[in-house]
Parts: sequence; C-alpha cells; structure tokens
Amino acid sequence: MSLHSSVQIGEVIRNAVVFNAKNWLGSPMNSDSLIQAVQDLFSILEQRQVEYVLVGGVALLHYVEGRNTQDLDLLMALSSLEKLPEFKIVSQDMGFVRASYGELQIDILLTKNPLFKKVQKDYSTAGHFLDRDIPIATVEGLLLLKFYALPSLYRQGNFAKVSIYENDIATLLYYYQPNTGSLISELSRHVNESDLTKIRNILTDIQNRTDRFKNESRSR
Repeated sequence: MSLHSSVQIGEVIRNAVVFNAKNWLGSPMNSDSLIQAVQDLFSILEQRQVEYVLVGGVALLHYVEGRNTQDLDLLMALSSLEKLPEFKIVSQDMGFVRASYGELQIDILLTKNPLFKKVQKDYSTAGHFLDRDIPIATVEGLLLLKFYALPSLYRQGNFAKVSIYENDIATLLYYYQPNTGSLISELSRHVNESDLTKIRNILTDIQNRTDRFKNESRSR
C-alpha cells in the first residue's frame, strides 16, 4: 500500500471535530482555523528545532486510509515544552501531557518513558506534509505504542479505545506484515510478564482474525 502523502492533516482533524455531535453542544468551532493551527504548529516545531515524532491516528493515516481523529499525538521530551509557551497545559501525569494550541488538542507522550524514547530514536521516519518533511513513527513504532497501551486500556474497561487500537493493529498487520517476533522482543524490555502475556494473546487473536479474512477473501 502506498503512502498517503496527500492527506491533509488539518482537514482530517477538522472533519472529525465538526462532524462529532458531542461538539455541537458547545460554542461553534471555526473549522478553518483548525487547519491553520496545524500548519502553524508544524512551523513552530521546525523553527524552534523541537525534537518530536508524530504518532497516533494522524500518523496512521500515513499508512492506511479511513482513520478518524480529533487531535494530534506527539512524542516529545518534557523539556521541549519550555520552547512552546503557546501550549496551554490541560493535564499532566507521569508519562503524558494533554495540551491545547488554539482550538487544536495535542496529546504528548513524554520520552522519559523508555519505550517512547526508543520509538523516537529507532522507529521513526520522514513523512511529507504540505511543504515540509515531518518525523513520523514507522509502522513498527505505531504497533509498539498501541500494543503497549492495550493492557492498561483493558484494565480501565475502555472498550471504545480498545476496539480502535485493536482495529488499527489489525489493519497495519494485514497490509504490512511486520516482524511481530521482533516487536514482542522489544516490548518484553518495557512491560512486565503479565502484560506481555496479555499482549501475546491479543496479537494471536488479531492474527487469527486477519488470517480468517484473508482465507475468506481468497475463497470468493
């Protein structure tokens, strides 16, 4: 599958926000300003030489079609936020920061988490957006982050997010056939044995599902 370099990140976020009925109850959003905010954001990150990697739903759109998202997800060091006074911090915990930049919501995965740092260092590539190349997670990097998050999401009982993440994983596995053994090996350095077992079980279930789909598709 070819890369979707023509995807307009701002338009994806704008459409997701505008067409989400939950947002209709609040004050009207200027949808065009969301596109401008995305353009301005990447300009600021470039001008101030902030090290970051684009991850999450928007990054997934670089590899597959059909993903919908309302925010930007970035891997970044906590210290980099000092270069970004325009960011309004909404919440912060050990590994994550939620911020806003104008009407744009930004979820930041902090690289003090060893796995997030590893993805930034070894599982990123360049993706073209408008007139610039931006650092974006590879297929393997996205899979590492999604598998890593799933045990916690299960414990939280977050069925909606679990479903989205598992579908993202299934789609990437189906189209790209990455080396899942190396992914499990990498994850074993960052999760406990119980979570690793859960991840293995999730992977087996998803692989069975994609194999079943392939077999049924061939039989038609």
